[in-house]
Amino acid sequence: MPKKNVLIIGAGGVAHVVAHKAAQWAAEFGDLHIANRTRSKADAIVQTLRDKGHDMPFASHALDAMNPDEVEALIRKVDAGIVINVGTAFINMTVLEGCIRAGAAYIDTAIHEDPAKICETPPWYGNYEWKRREDVERAGITAILGAGFDPGVVNAYARLAEDEYFDRIDGIDIVDINAGSHGRYFATNFDPEINFREFTGTVYSWQGGEWRENRMFEVGREWDLPVVGKQKAYLSGHDEVHSLSVRYKDADVRFWMGFGDHYINVFTVLQNLGLLSEQPVRTAEGQEVVPLKVVKAVLPDPASLAPDYTGKTCIGDLVKGSLDGKAGEVFLYNVADHREAFEDVGSQGISYTAGVPPVAAAILVARGTWDVRKMANVEDLPARPFLELLGDMGLPTRAIDADGDHPI
Repeated sequence: MPKKNVLIIGAGGVAHVVAHKAAQWAAEFGDLHIANRTRSKADAIVQTLRDKGHDMPFASHALDAMNPDEVEALIRKVDAGIVINVGTAFINMTVLEGCIRAGAAYIDTAIHEDPAKICETPPWYGNYEWKRREDVERAGITAILGAGFDPGVVNAYARLAEDEYFDRIDGIDIVDINAGSHGRYFATNFDPEINFREFTGTVYSWQGGEWRENRMFEVGREWDLPVVGKQKAYLSGHDEVHSLSVRYKDADVRFWMGFGDHYINVFTVLQNLGLLSEQPVRTAEGQEVVPLKVVKAVLPDPASLAPDYTGKTCIGDLVKGSLDGKAGEVFLYNVADHREAFEDVGSQGISYTAGVPPVAAAILVARGTWDVRKMANVEDLPARPFLELLGDMGLPTRAIDADGDHPI
């Protein structure tokens, strides 16, 4: 069987990781293509691949990914069998449409967002992607949603707990801690526009069989975690809660993200001044601007943080449940090192943890293990092959359970 060509859409920090990991695992794929609205950014990634000495066939392309006709045409032109969408979350539906039309497998790392809306009525996947389930199945393609780290790997952690630890799951607490330092006064670890949008709306969690609402930074607690130690994290709204709440409807599903006091202070000032608004305003000179886009423009490019980043991340699931009526818990987690990520692919750890998993998903699609010919979230798919492959690719999983702290 001929190997599938891969089309990467996007040219930010995560796309950089995806391209380098795909090149490292070139034996699994055919040709590699990178497309972005600004072709020069895709060219820059291609140059870094050449600088690393990768010799698989790769090319760059200009693409307006908001136009499904262009997406379809490019997929057909390069004969892509797998499309990895790591552009802005605003393009999910048009890229998915292009894949449906052209018959290519689709992989993304986040829920679709409408640029004009923040925190729509949950479950968020139900507003966009899940409406195309029947179209995906009719087209006979595989569409894997949310195959980054969170969402993505943390969903697989929940599935592994279901498969190997419990017959009933009562709680899934996802904890995301970045204990690293980039040395800048203030910066976000990925697209500032997407980052801030996550935290300016209502915090939705699934508890007691219903959606609960809180304000950002309203509910916090200290977590004592492997390697990074005691860290304060806050209940936050996040993509994976919306799909996990469907599969584990009887469990409480919450997402906790770590924030330092400095980040919270700057965020609060920006929000109170109206600078995180996605709605346009008019200046005294008559220019129309979107405050959030202005803030994004003046902040450091997340990719530029990589050379100076030090420290580690810890992301995992604390899953509580029971087996044969006996209660228990397991913490499934990964620790990533910013310096090691930079040495491997020239990125910081946040981009690394987000960019390696979609390549693992693409490998499993190419091998047939995850080529399910329908739309699926990661928890709908076998977890162990994914997690074991990620270990081989640089993101090993460990478990803290009744047997202590050990690799899975």
